[in-house]
Amino acid sequence: MRRFALPALTLAAVLLLGACGKDSNDGGRPVPVGGDSGTTTSTTPSVEPSTPSSAPTQPATTATAKPTARAKQVIVQAGNFASNPAVQGLVTSYPLYFQALVSKDDTILRKKFPSYFYSDVSQGIADAKRNGWIMRPPGSVVVVGARSTADGTVAVQTCRSQTTQYWDPKGKRWTVVTPKGSPEVIEMIKTGVGWLPYRLATSKGVTCGSVRYPA
Repeated sequence: MRRFALPALTLAAVLLLGACGKDSNDGGRPVPVGGDSGTTTSTTPSVEPSTPSSAPTQPATTATAKPTARAKQVIVQAGNFASNPAVQGLVTSYPLYFQALVSKDDTILRKKFPSYFYSDVSQGIADAKRNGWIMRPPGSVVVVGARSTADGTVAVQTCRSQTTQYWDPKGKRWTVVTPKGSPEVIEMIKTGVGWLPYRLATSKGVTCGSVRYPA
């Protein structure tokens, strides 16, 4: 048994030396033409080196025009009566009244004004709508007087410029022919939310011949 031990050990050594002499690239992997096996492919995606980027650019700023103030539909000039609370109420509320005239829609009057005033002017608005009359702003209203009444109201006397009248396209004329403007007296009443138009009153005695309108 022992005499076979040495030859077996010698044979193992020879096989080991022969294995070390082979190319380490061998092992069943095909070698490409040219002799180099190349690099192995990996299932992990490679990350490209990032190139230094320049500083982030700010979004381009464009010069925007400042919003222009919307032109007023009507200018109410209080004049010497500006300190009167009823006149102040008229100055505040008249643009809503004028808006209803221009749009020929009395909805805002029904919601915001006393019922007497709504009744006084709604029929005129309905007539304008039915006949196709038009009113284009701007208009002008000048306060020419203010006096207390026995009913506890304040009658504010105004003159309305020609442009605050309806134009009849069919007849090609103003529905109210008033080259110097037309008088309108509005009685103002104090309510829980301030002074509001209460009703239209007679304009007898109010003259507008010498009034200068701001627009």
